[in-house]
Amino acid sequence: MLQLSSIHHIAIIATDYARSKAFYCDILGFSLMGEVYRDARDSWKGDLALNGQYTIELFSFPSPPARVSHPEACGLRHLAFTVPDVEAAVAALAEKGVTCEPIRIDELTGKQCTFFADPDGLPLELYQA
Repeated sequence: MLQLSSIHHIAIIATDYARSKAFYCDILGFSLMGEVYRDARDSWKGDLALNGQYTIELFSFPSPPARVSHPEACGLRHLAFTVPDVEAAVAALAEKGVTCEPIRIDELTGKQCTFFADPDGLPLELYQA
């Protein structure tokens, strides 16, 4: 029987590696565990951690196609982060120039949540812990 134990990482391709690295590290609070330039691929790869746990592989590739978001496309829909206080998190993002959608209540759990986007339009969610 297959026994998955956890999600190891999430891979994200950025159009501007430096801009996305700054967004995830300086605005969202990830730490850069390491990075390497892969000359054969003309590509950067950064390993980002959240609270010490390896979480995101951030890549750059020359001229990646745009992500289809609207209408919703098949595939990864969004990446969600838990926060202790959605309203406080929205305020902290606003101070750094990031706009969130209006806070809503999850009909199934009664918890607050909201959405915003990374520099390439990848939908991100804040979800009340």
